[in-house]
Amino acid sequence: MSDTTPHHAPAATLPDPSRITTGDLWDCLRLGLHDFKRAPLYGILFSAFYVLGGMVMYAIFAASAAEYWFIPIAVGFPILAPFAATGLYEVSRRLENGDALGLGSVFGAVFAQKDRQVPSMAMFVLLVFMFWVFLAHTIFALFFGLQPITDSSLTMLFTGNGLMMLLVGTAIGGVMASMFYALTVVSLPLLLDREVDFITAMITSFACVTTNPVVMAIWAATIALGLFIGMVPLFLGLFIVLPMFGHASWHLYRRLLAKPD
Repeated sequence: MSDTTPHHAPAATLPDPSRITTGDLWDCLRLGLHDFKRAPLYGILFSAFYVLGGMVMYAIFAASAAEYWFIPIAVGFPILAPFAATGLYEVSRRLENGDALGLGSVFGAVFAQKDRQVPSMAMFVLLVFMFWVFLAHTIFALFFGLQPITDSSLTMLFTGNGLMMLLVGTAIGGVMASMFYALTVVSLPLLLDREVDFITAMITSFACVTTNPVVMAIWAATIALGLFIGMVPLFLGLFIVLPMFGHASWHLYRRLLAKPD
């Protein structure tokens, strides 16, 4: 088998999810930062796609004087972030196994996923993201009709209708985000590491979350907070936040689903 193709464990060997503690989360963050320091080039390269993409999207909205619609995009941004981590999972997998690192081998392994289940998972994530943007527009329309929102009328968000819209939008978005997180937090590293279909991967991910509801909720909040902080300074903070959480997510996956002997 070529150096760009990882050895995958068959689906039949998937173990039951392990129980973890908050101590495991901080340990995984430490290991993630350690992996980033060992191979910083890959973290910077994979993060660059999202940093530049975020800048371009904001520039487009700014050019059309519609920066306010960038808010739901930014809120939904964490939905897409795991795909920046796919290459980072491969880097951590190689560091863990003592395999050689190289741009050709790492990018080759990521590119090889096109023939497996990752594209199906990508389509699912993209549909969820697009549905969230549509839903955000719909919620606004339900409270304000066809009334346009402009820079001079942003104060409408602090009216009775505006505050109720924010409350409803936050509640609906929170439910969507929680379900999406439960289905995907373990799915992508699992799909990279083992031969399973994306439905099985999502079911397994959901089982990992329900086995450790409090700990995984803390992990979700930590990731969300980190990503939003990383996006504030023109997305530049993502150059550090994405690699750290990407590598850390690999180590968390390995603790939740111990690799079979």
